[in-house]
Amino acid sequence: MSDLESWGSDRQELGLSEEEVQVWRAHLDCDEGMLSRFEAILSADERIRANRYFFPEDRNRFVAARGILRALLGRYLCRLAKELEFDYTPQGKPSLRGEFRGLPICFNVSHSHDLALYAFALRRRVGVDVELVRADFGGEQIAERYFAPQEIEELRRLPSSMRPKGFFLCWTRKEAYIKARGEGLRIPLDSFYVSLTPGRPAQLHAPDGSLWNLRSLTPERHYVGALVGEGRGWQLRCCDWKP
Repeated sequence: MSDLESWGSDRQELGLSEEEVQVWRAHLDCDEGMLSRFEAILSADERIRANRYFFPEDRNRFVAARGILRALLGRYLCRLAKELEFDYTPQGKPSLRGEFRGLPICFNVSHSHDLALYAFALRRRVGVDVELVRADFGGEQIAERYFAPQEIEELRRLPSSMRPKGFFLCWTRKEAYIKARGEGLRIPLDSFYVSLTPGRPAQLHAPDGSLWNLRSLTPERHYVGALVGEGRGWQLRCCDWKP
């Protein structure tokens, strides 16, 4: 389930089974009417965070990303989106609080430029990441400083034309694993490694690697993504969110 064609249409009736992880794809550039509706369901602290962005485009994308998260969670939980409350780990990972604390739904969010991914599961930790592949990013220098030796070696073996995609495949897979664990950069980036060669299966090599399943995602052309879910044997379902 990593091809563009695997992304299905919006589902009006939402439901999760314990044997699946659902990933939603959404575009964040919305018209003013939709942005106003999203802003109306945000909490006070989310509005404060939105207003810290200097550029209007970044602010609007944050509002849309949070609004869509609330809309999806509200549909899963059969509650009004504006009623939801969130707690955050020191690393910034959100979870439900208040009367919703303790519910079995787990979720994670990532966005890059105009594109966002949302992962949902029951009683299963998940982490998701997405990035726009950019040839001018200078990823090789970042890799030399932060990646594991195995990743640096694999990146060097790639033809120069494939290295930008290889870098972002590696980055999203590492980020998805770290986000699933919920510990942020307390996990050294060179303490585990992932595969990064385009076109080859995604692999995770970590001390607790047997506890997780890594899946590669292709949400759109020129983007790469990754999903890490707790446990084995679950199915991936990909859906499109539309306003």
